Amino acid sequence: MAEIKEPWGLSVLGAGNVSAEPRIAQVKLAVDLVAPTPKEAFEQAGAAVVRLRAVLREHGIPDSEVSGSRLALESEFAGYGAERTFHGYRCEATYTVQTEALDQLELLIEDAVQAGANRVDEVHFDVLDKPALRDEARRRAVGTARRKAEVYADACGVRLGPVVHIQDVDPESVGRRSHGGRLGGDPESDGVFAPGTVRVEAAVLLGFGLLPG
Repeated sequence: MAEIKEPWGLSVLGAGNVSAEPRIAQVKLAVDLVAPTPKEAFEQAGAAVVRLRAVLREHGIPDSEVSGSRLALESEFAGYGAERTFHGYRCEATYTVQTEALDQLELLIEDAVQAGANRVDEVHFDVLDKPALRDEARRRAVGTARRKAEVYADACGVRLGPVVHIQDVDPESVGRRSHGGRLGGDPESDGVFAPGTVRVEAAVLLGFGLLPG
């Protein structure tokens, strides 16, 4: 049976979201190869990195938009247990490339792979002014929470008083359907996620005082 532990007023959860077309893409690439000796591994990976950097510059991507790691080396084995055998030396360098030229993204990835980035780990799309979109999503979340509170208050024959509590909520926790969680899903937060758009979300928990009707 549900129990009201703190009967001080009305508490409601509101969620909001804003969708926008992506303006930037982040591509996670890696030069990842195995060679018989450490020297060969470093030489081959180093050459691939030089080619990759050249390709990125040809695509007009400045070094400031490329974050990379140093060459890492480790022994590579194949098989398990008694069947485990030495396979060589794995050399790896990872890079995250950011670009606004979305119409050239496919060609960029193709050229990067041909240059030696033989692993594409992720392609992530995002928006440029995410803080402003997040603020708008928060305003919508507050609006959703207030509308819900007004319906509850009207149904109970009371009036909403002032806001006495504001709690920012992780929007990813809204919509989780775990029975043990503190926050349940908010059906009003479910919106159509159109392909080719980026959705920025926010959620808030509002507490209202109550006045006689």
